[in-house]
Amino acid sequence: MKKMIIASTSTIHGSAYLEYLLPTLTTFFKNIKTLLFIPYARAGGISYDAYTAIAQKAFKKIDINVQGIHEYKNASEAIFNAEGIFTGGGNTFELVHQIYKNDILIDLKKVIENGTPYLGTSAGSNICGATMMNTNDMPIVYPPSFKTLGCIPFNINAHYLDPIEGSTHMGETRETRIKEFHVFNETPVLGLREGSWLSVKNDTIVLQGKYTARLFLKDKKPIELESGVEVLV
Repeated sequence: MKKMIIASTSTIHGSAYLEYLLPTLTTFFKNIKTLLFIPYARAGGISYDAYTAIAQKAFKKIDINVQGIHEYKNASEAIFNAEGIFTGGGNTFELVHQIYKNDILIDLKKVIENGTPYLGTSAGSNICGATMMNTNDMPIVYPPSFKTLGCIPFNINAHYLDPIEGSTHMGETRETRIKEFHVFNETPVLGLREGSWLSVKNDTIVLQGKYTARLFLKDKKPIELESGVEVLV
């Protein structure tokens, strides 16, 4: 059975890395001793080793070891042998570029569909949808395709922000950007706010956390979803 946690972010204001999610992850990764970490998104442009060390420090609090996928000679074998998988945030273009470069997209999708527990944050969540086309990131590299895992039937816009009341900023809002996407694309988009995540069990997807999420469907008014409800598209 498919088991996923798809989170908007790894870190919320005033909290350490993954701290707000650790109670949930303790149960989610129960009986897992070693977690495979995919650091390809390079949060902040840091090295794979440095990024893996950050994940190791967080998971040590719940007695789980973390091993970076870059430490293995064969990335595909690492995925198929993994007890659980965590893909961290950073730049989604670079993450997808490296996934294709290492030829693991199909492998990653296969093990997730077969029940390997998967955690994604930020860029690691963006790749769970049909495409990465609703990322907020700069295109610093050019991946061969925008197609991603397709483990959920909609795309994710992580770090979703609402317009600030009284702001004089005249640029496009996140909602405007998503509407632009829907001029040319049919795929629904979920705006996932900071501190919120999706709990996926097989085909059931439930919004979790303190905040609502905003669901965008082509040519329809956006829907505000309450925490605890199933996401249906």
